[in-house]
Amino acid sequence: MTVQNAFYNPTSGQRHELLKEALKNAGRTEDYENIIELLGPGPDILELASSDSLKNYKIGIIGAGLAGLTAAYELRKLGASITVYDAEDKRVGGRIFTHYFNKSTEYFSELGAMRIPISHETAWYYIDLFNLNTNSMSSLNSNNILYTHNIRMRRSFSGKEIEKFLYPLYNLTEQERNTSWPELVSYADNTMLKSLTPRQRSEILKILPQYSNQYAELTKMSTKTVYESLGLSQGFVNLLCAVNPIAAVLLNLSYNETMTGIYTFDFLNIYRISEGMIKLPLAFISSLINNSPPELSNHPLGKVTFKFGHAVDGIFFSSNNYIDLQYTDPKGTKSSESFDLVICTIPFSVLREFNINPYFNDTKMQAIRELNYLDAQKTGIFFNKRFWEENEPYGNINGGISYTDLIIQSIIYPLYVRGEKPEDYSYNEPGTLIASYNIGADATRLSNQNGYRRFEKIKQDMEQIHGLPKGYLDSLIESYKTVHWNSEQWSRSAFSASYPGQKINFAYSMIQPEYNNRLYFAGEHISTKPRWIQGSLQTGKWVANQIAMSK
Repeated sequence: MTVQNAFYNPTSGQRHELLKEALKNAGRTEDYENIIELLGPGPDILELASSDSLKNYKIGIIGAGLAGLTAAYELRKLGASITVYDAEDKRVGGRIFTHYFNKSTEYFSELGAMRIPISHETAWYYIDLFNLNTNSMSSLNSNNILYTHNIRMRRSFSGKEIEKFLYPLYNLTEQERNTSWPELVSYADNTMLKSLTPRQRSEILKILPQYSNQYAELTKMSTKTVYESLGLSQGFVNLLCAVNPIAAVLLNLSYNETMTGIYTFDFLNIYRISEGMIKLPLAFISSLINNSPPELSNHPLGKVTFKFGHAVDGIFFSSNNYIDLQYTDPKGTKSSESFDLVICTIPFSVLREFNINPYFNDTKMQAIRELNYLDAQKTGIFFNKRFWEENEPYGNINGGISYTDLIIQSIIYPLYVRGEKPEDYSYNEPGTLIASYNIGADATRLSNQNGYRRFEKIKQDMEQIHGLPKGYLDSLIESYKTVHWNSEQWSRSAFSASYPGQKINFAYSMIQPEYNNRLYFAGEHISTKPRWIQGSLQTGKWVANQIAMSK
């Protein structure tokens, strides 16, 4: 099966066949069952508790991102009265940020979460539940550009362009020079992963009090250290980072951050929600404010109240066994409210400044202080024509990603053209693309300057990458939107990404409830899939099920 056979709205059967095919090609068919099970949504909450088991409970949820919305959606089935606080008052969805350039939903850019891998079972569970349309972001003929070392070339699966133009420029060993680029990258990425047994590999998707020695040792190593242990040269590392900016970002993080993407094929056969990722949180909210939503029409449901623009900044455990949440409302008035149970879903980068009394367990407090987060910047541009699709030396691009060692790191092209007859499309039509998606230090460096200078730099880099004369894009640009995630007040980061040893030291404590099992935690940062909506959705459902099982 190919992606083209399941371009729109893949069934679970089609997704699973694509996953099986990928595992077969990787020589890891034995990992299939573990991946499906461990990324799955788990049992329905009504299998764990009765529909009135939380009827007399007041539950407060901090954060209306996907983790908070999922927890509210599930706990409502048990009759709870739920209040969801979110400091943001201008948009919904947490780190989902779909920006529409006009009143229709046709032209938009995803400035936050944007991809759904085929293996992310919990994400697909809710997408299918709300009947959201999806389409593939994968293109067999993307014809993207690689611009590095001041050399412009077209990316290919064979990597021949890298071997021809870049191998001579880097201090590779003789063995590395005589090895094809795909073989070199596969050796770097897969050798350590395949040295683990299937059971040990499954620990990538588990949070445990103790792990196997083999897996634990790898998580304590950085990706760069793993490459060195494999005998790969610094020349190889330099070349890899020059052609793949994501690899450069992961280099000094825990090797687990690299393994998790490889294990579940997070960058192969990826999809998006057709009219924007924001449709998912909006579907949750539409259901939560409906007394009888269509997918739950036969269920008695608890009431959910949203308090947008209410910034929680204090969590206190009272002597009468209630949790008090202190917050500031949109008018600047400080107040508080008491709850039987609370779920905290906000990033630790924001929780860090909360007043907490009494303190959580020592390890969790250390994690709040130390858990690593990465910065990211995205700039979407709305063009009056899709110049990148033109039959010109700078064009012929059909979806996919162009990579560069320039500061913008990558350009992401929506898949408007899928190889149909030329009359089925026109590059003269408007279109959008992500003109710059960069992560880590480059995101901070590019963003920490005035907006005019930043945008001029992005345009210049785009023109340089495509081989266009300076100023060529000016007449084609209608509007643009930039989001710098470290500067977003209620995120202060793009996503979590652990340093070596942080999963081993922090993860199990991070998921433990506090205050006599009355305060719970959810979010991508405590999941086995940080930086993906899968992590938010799965932990939101998981924490709801934990509460159900305790009643």
